[in-house]
Amino acid sequence: MRIDVVSIFPEYLAPLELSLIGKARQDGLLEVNVHDLRAFTTDKHRTVDDTPYGGGAGMVMKAEPWAQALESIAFAQNAEVGTAAPERSSDAPAKKPVLIVPSPAGERFNQALAYELAEEEQLVFACGRYEGIDERVMEWAAGHFTVRPVSLGDYVLNGGEVAVLAMVEAIGRLLPGVVGNPESLVEESHSDGLLEYPVYTKPSSWRDRDVPAVLLSGNHGKIAQWRRHEQFRRTAERRPDLLAEFDAGHLARADRTAFGELGYDVVDGRLRRRRTATSRTATSRTEPPAVGQLHAPPDRRNRAAFAGFAGTRGVWQN
Repeated sequence: MRIDVVSIFPEYLAPLELSLIGKARQDGLLEVNVHDLRAFTTDKHRTVDDTPYGGGAGMVMKAEPWAQALESIAFAQNAEVGTAAPERSSDAPAKKPVLIVPSPAGERFNQALAYELAEEEQLVFACGRYEGIDERVMEWAAGHFTVRPVSLGDYVLNGGEVAVLAMVEAIGRLLPGVVGNPESLVEESHSDGLLEYPVYTKPSSWRDRDVPAVLLSGNHGKIAQWRRHEQFRRTAERRPDLLAEFDAGHLARADRTAFGELGYDVVDGRLRRRRTATSRTATSRTEPPAVGQLHAPPDRRNRAAFAGFAGTRGVWQN
């Protein structure tokens, strides 16, 4: 896989030279190219932003530097020394690279999307800053790329670089050969829609806390069942929202019993929380708001109150 990242802070992407992703690059399993957006400007000040049409606070990233940067990537994707184009039949159209734009208006990044993107030949990440990138860039880019705005979560960052670091690591580690033991990918949190079970190592007793006896029993069947049911318990306690999409139609009887003890029934292949008088009266206090009910961003009059954690410019990408 080839990954290109465009940013006005290319040094921000230095962590991609470390750990498993860095080793994958050294071993030729993953190619990562970081491009400085300012290298595609034409004025002596290397300007990449300007004031927004219609007024308002902040600055908007100019279209032409982005177009120049993305064109250079699109037209050179198979021209790098030592990089060969994948074999295709003569009548098969070339597959467009995927352009990922970190944005709070994008689809939510999750493990399923990481697996999907890991199947692509080339990913291009556009790290926006300030109030965002001129919208016309995305309209133009659709002719050369498959454009996908993606959100890392419901919070605000100063730019797209942090989100890109997270996404590249999540995607890159799924590539064949990057993680030494492929089985570890199967048992991780979110790989099957559940959180991972608790893990322990030596010593078996530490500060009056013992490792669960089943893990010391040597009975692999019981260990597997314990881990499975711990996944259920942990997910129900920490991320009950994940259970709404969990496919429960294939659950074994022991698994259904375990969920029953946690207060869930299987109805039409889905898990449904049993509601009690207590849970009905406490719902408004314990359940998080739906995405559509989240508080709106502060208006201009109240922005000063948020300056302490968001800064005065560039608070849109995540």
